[in-house]
Amino acid sequence: MSDVSVLTIAAGREEHLRNVVRGLARQTQQPVELVIAVMQDDIYRDLPRTNFPIRQLRMDQNDMPLAGARNRAAAQSKGEKLVFLDVDCIPAPRLVADYAAHLDHGPGLYMGEVLYLPGGAARDGIDYDAFDRIAVCHTDRRGPPEGALDLCEDYRCFWSLNFAMTREDWEAIGGFDERYKGYGGEDTDFGRQVAEAGMPIYWARGARAYHQYHVHFMPPIHHVASVIRNAELFAEKWGHRTMEHWLHAFVRMGLIENTPQGLRILREPNEDDIALCRQDPDMPFASTRRVLDILDGVDPKVAWRKRHAELEKAQSRLLLPAAE
Repeated sequence: MSDVSVLTIAAGREEHLRNVVRGLARQTQQPVELVIAVMQDDIYRDLPRTNFPIRQLRMDQNDMPLAGARNRAAAQSKGEKLVFLDVDCIPAPRLVADYAAHLDHGPGLYMGEVLYLPGGAARDGIDYDAFDRIAVCHTDRRGPPEGALDLCEDYRCFWSLNFAMTREDWEAIGGFDERYKGYGGEDTDFGRQVAEAGMPIYWARGARAYHQYHVHFMPPIHHVASVIRNAELFAEKWGHRTMEHWLHAFVRMGLIENTPQGLRILREPNEDDIALCRQDPDMPFASTRRVLDILDGVDPKVAWRKRHAELEKAQSRLLLPAAE
């Protein structure tokens, strides 16, 4: 049983963070610590009591330094095994123990299960039985493997909200690229780095987290500028852009265009754009596919494979600058 450090990054969402701490306090295998990279001026007060230490590291930047915050939390942690858990994810009782066991399998990046809760689900505290009854899988995400592990063949599937690596593997990859600022791109870049290093990426059974509802916008309408900047950074590094599904939605909304010189913002989002992308409390998760279906006048019940192929073709036009 190796030492496991749990790492999270946080700005606001105080009650979400308290639920993360409460969930960690109920683990069948306690972590050796919780390390929080704080992306706001003040550290968090009045967190629940635990049998393990909680350390808060205040970031000098408050402009969503997501990559840098994860890197700093990892650098300052003590465990041999590192579990990265977003501030809005409540760990199931065996999350730490499951990851500790999976990481003994060998080198790799391990992604645990994530289920999504509707608004208000955790208002009265943590009730895992209730969570299991009402939580749902994300439609853009595959379910857990039938066995303990399943190899993930597409690095683009990596999401940083719930994953684990050994310290040795983390240091071999070198962490997240801190040139990504604001929202978007750093996850896909990290997955690509892992794949390029020849390190496997696994879907892991168990290591479950319950994602707590919060108002969200998908595509991320409040972050158009940083999505564009980070997409172009990814292209500079790897030869093509990423986040093409978001870029395609922004094009369809008339917010941006693809030119031979690169992506260009045409206008700022208006109230209608924001309302279209907003995740309401009855939606456990936000989805760009939902917005694109509305924009394209497509029945959401249309065959997934057909619609997926259509979108893949349309989105692929955003991977490179437009032709002259």
